[in-house]
Amino acid sequence: MAQFPEGFLWGGATAANQYEGAWNVDGKGPSTADMLTGGDVDHPRHFTKTIEPDTYYPSHTGSDFYHHWEEDLEYLHRMGFKTYRLSIAWTRIFPNGDDAQPNQKGLDFYRQVFKRCQEYGIEPLVTLSHYEAPYHLTEAYGGWQDRRVIDFFVNYAQTVFREYKGLVHYWLTFNEINMLQSPFGAYMAGALPLADGAPLTAPVGVRAGGDQLQAQYQALHNQFVASAKAVQIGHAVDPDNMIGCMIAAGVDYPLTSKPEDTFKADMSNNMRNYFCGDVQVRGEYPAFAKRFFNDNDIHLDITDEDRQAIAMGTVDFYSFSYYSSGVQTTTNEGEQTESNQTKTNKNPYLKYNDWGWAMDPLGLRITLNRIYGRYDIPLMVVENGLGAFDKVEADGSINDDYRIAYLQGHIQAMGEAIADGVDLIGYTTWGCIDLASAGTGQMDKRYGFVYVNRNDKQEGDYSRSPKKSFYWYKKVIASNGTDLSND
Repeated sequence: MAQFPEGFLWGGATAANQYEGAWNVDGKGPSTADMLTGGDVDHPRHFTKTIEPDTYYPSHTGSDFYHHWEEDLEYLHRMGFKTYRLSIAWTRIFPNGDDAQPNQKGLDFYRQVFKRCQEYGIEPLVTLSHYEAPYHLTEAYGGWQDRRVIDFFVNYAQTVFREYKGLVHYWLTFNEINMLQSPFGAYMAGALPLADGAPLTAPVGVRAGGDQLQAQYQALHNQFVASAKAVQIGHAVDPDNMIGCMIAAGVDYPLTSKPEDTFKADMSNNMRNYFCGDVQVRGEYPAFAKRFFNDNDIHLDITDEDRQAIAMGTVDFYSFSYYSSGVQTTTNEGEQTESNQTKTNKNPYLKYNDWGWAMDPLGLRITLNRIYGRYDIPLMVVENGLGAFDKVEADGSINDDYRIAYLQGHIQAMGEAIADGVDLIGYTTWGCIDLASAGTGQMDKRYGFVYVNRNDKQEGDYSRSPKKSFYWYKKVIASNGTDLSND
């Protein structure tokens, strides 16, 4: 087994809109996530312009971290976490997004969380924007396609950088920023307006003279500028701050050895891993972006000030999510599936979970080597895990050996990548305590080491209990990744 470096940041990850709950408590304003109903693998989530009675909105309750934060952080401490990735709900700090002053109760909530992390020796890894934005910015400005939103975000970032100086040293600007290239991300990541009652992936409302793809890439560009400006401010506030990008990464294989399949897989990998990565790490758009923009008749509003900001605001590390791999082909061969909101062909050599996601640990090693080979900066895997239906036995135990097996393979793959020469500095499994799924809104799609007694029927008292994987991951951390056995 390859050795993980001393000081490796073992931990787990959550997101405010999926986990925190208390959606309208203590001055918090409505976010884009708060307007999305629940769904499942066969029924998409829907957007509603107003909150409808007797309708389930997963973000409204999540796992109720807002009222269980002390208990939850104690669980993380018991596992020996070195880091905990969480997001700040922008609307808990600025309820409308364009407010003149922050909400003090929101600032106070996160301060107590970060101080408790500090007491436990847990380094917070904080995402500024994780699949939510103030809903007011969607209604009043059309979301991120309006460049005025850049300044609202920068003001928010500056506020929390200053407020939590000395308590937080690791930051991410936008979660899975490249998902704004997909239909799923238009509303979820870009806060672009949807029609009332529309499914999450429906065509979004755009400004006069534009189309959906144009709007999405303009919104993405505006996020690049906002991220770059935030990076510069974060470094100015505290030179010890480490600020990273966050990409939904992975690897696509060609279905056959046909050159056309190989080229399609290569271009898919470029768009997924490097389009946003080049902008945020290298400070400029990749060469292949020009061809993509021309082919799709995309004409972005990019100013000289934008170019300068992007060039000056490059990140300190590249973080990414990895769940599964995909397959690309130019033919109609093969069976289709969808993984992390991305349509792909099934790989006959891999096993799949209940949601159609391939389980491919070697793909993580390939992804780590390719990304590090391109950028040569520290990497973090900040989302990885297995969503599954967990069964509570009569004695209260939850024997999630399938989750342990999934994580074993991926930790082994990370160890091999480190032996390959990759500078990997941290690993946070997704949903370390059960939370609502972003894609489907389900509570029954569970990732955690800690079970939350809440289900898709909105039954349960939110009580917590450790699963078998809780004790296994505790042992993994204590051994710095050398003992992965499941005894």
